[in-house]
Amino acid sequence: MEIGLKEFNETLDALEKGQLRVAEKVDGVWKVNTHVKEVILAGFKLGAVKEMSQGQFSYFDKETFPVRQFSAQDGVRIVPGGSSIRRGAYLAPGSIVMPPAYVNVGAYVGEGTMVDSHVTIGSCAQVGKRIHISASTQIGGVLEPAGALPTIIEDDAFVGGNCGIYEGTIVEEGAVIASGVIITSSTAIFDATTGEFIRRNADGRIVVPKGAVVVSGSKPIVRDGKALESGVHLYCPVIVKYRDAKTAGSIHLEDLLR
Repeated sequence: MEIGLKEFNETLDALEKGQLRVAEKVDGVWKVNTHVKEVILAGFKLGAVKEMSQGQFSYFDKETFPVRQFSAQDGVRIVPGGSSIRRGAYLAPGSIVMPPAYVNVGAYVGEGTMVDSHVTIGSCAQVGKRIHISASTQIGGVLEPAGALPTIIEDDAFVGGNCGIYEGTIVEEGAVIASGVIITSSTAIFDATTGEFIRRNADGRIVVPKGAVVVSGSKPIVRDGKALESGVHLYCPVIVKYRDAKTAGSIHLEDLLR
């Protein structure tokens, strides 16, 4: 069935109001709304490239994807300094965007979440409530294929600066990702509390467990031979512990600073 401009506009309006989401948790499992992504993709065919410059900033994009406009009634703080939120993205009341930052189409940002300076939140990424996405971090996006689940950061997680969370990774509720951690679908995370690696699940994605505290680490590239003798290691995120009262207290400082 062909997707027309009317359905496209109605779908993006619903996304911006939080009435519709690209992905939702159903009975404890994240599910992608494939048709919503198909509608977003159709928008690139439905629109022609148009100049949409504002002030000193020049924009040339598909006319179906202008920069989103906000009012004070939306309850979102967008601090001056060059941030851009694309049409079809949802920012909940109480969320904060520090400059410069970018939030792409189909993304969802929950209540009380801070999108810090130089953060990019990719297309369709789902970011929950009460999260701090720290400076210079990238939350990867995905539009194609339409059935692909986007990157997801669940409620009350904390993502440090200069992190990269990509390729449909799920960071579960309350997890803490320390500064500089990179996670992709091919990243094996070592759980130092169990001595086991957390590898891709049946859906081919990495899931950071609830309350896990993840830091950057390394592992030997091989067990023997010249590489072992040279001391060469590969990057490897490490779960050093699971969130406790002390960790929660340090994260709570973020609320006091707002």
